[in-house]
Amino acid sequence: MVTGGAGFIGSHVVDLLLERGWEVAVVDNLSTGREENLDKRAVFCGGDVCDAVGLDAVFCREKPEVVFHLAAQTNARTSLKVPAEDAVTNLVGSINVLECCRRHGVRKVVYSSSCAVYGVPVGLPVKETHLLAPVFPYGCSKRAVEDYLWVYRELYGLDFVALRYANVYGPRQDGRGEGGVIAVFADRISEGAALELKGDGLQTRDFVFVKEVAEANLLAVERGSGKFLNIGSGKETSVNEVVSLLSRLSGRVPEVRRGPAVKGEVRRMCLGVSLAKEELGWSSRVSVEGGLLETMEWLNKGRGR
Repeated sequence: MVTGGAGFIGSHVVDLLLERGWEVAVVDNLSTGREENLDKRAVFCGGDVCDAVGLDAVFCREKPEVVFHLAAQTNARTSLKVPAEDAVTNLVGSINVLECCRRHGVRKVVYSSSCAVYGVPVGLPVKETHLLAPVFPYGCSKRAVEDYLWVYRELYGLDFVALRYANVYGPRQDGRGEGGVIAVFADRISEGAALELKGDGLQTRDFVFVKEVAEANLLAVERGSGKFLNIGSGKETSVNEVVSLLSRLSGRVPEVRRGPAVKGEVRRMCLGVSLAKEELGWSSRVSVEGGLLETMEWLNKGRGR
């Protein structure tokens, strides 16, 4: 079962599961996900992780062996505006999923966490031993779910792996909604629109391609137990570099409008990823340029499957 399986990352997880011969059920309320993202071979159950009764009925019917929990409110700035809504979806919804897993004998949960649990890095690269000190409610809710995962493992024997994603990008990410900087910029460049850049553009992020994130999810099913693992490229890329690459790949030089930096935003981020290689045998191989090229090709095809 993939919660959030019609979403950006979730739909890529579904695709890879089907490719590897799994039977897949998808729980998604389509608040940000899209049914057209889904391969028709997947069983689309609809549903909402915040609906405990309805979710339990889906578990009763589908009887999942493994649950990939990706359903979430994913926008850090939204969590700042409406922290209670963020907590309901990300924390209460996740507890509903864990309760269903406990009651219905699920073997393992692969949880999509975030590097937001770390807050402002005290040094780079950020390893899993770094202090957990989130600066947005979004990071707080992700950290809290990690604690619940550990408790459910200790109390009920529910195995898990939590994957702390860097900045995921690639095809199907919606630049018009809650997408990251790459999705927003790629969208606007493809439309010939100006780019709104916050700050000087020297802020860096660790960008990791979505298909590699899906691969990490599948590897976590059989490898790793009770682990919290960073999933990233292990490299810093500045926002200015992203603009330059997108401009070169698209053949368009966009107008760039610069505004004030976002208060509280992390200046630099880069994840240490050696533990994921050790535990899962996973490492990122797709360069930012290669991933951007595939993303732009997808945009140019009109967002089709």
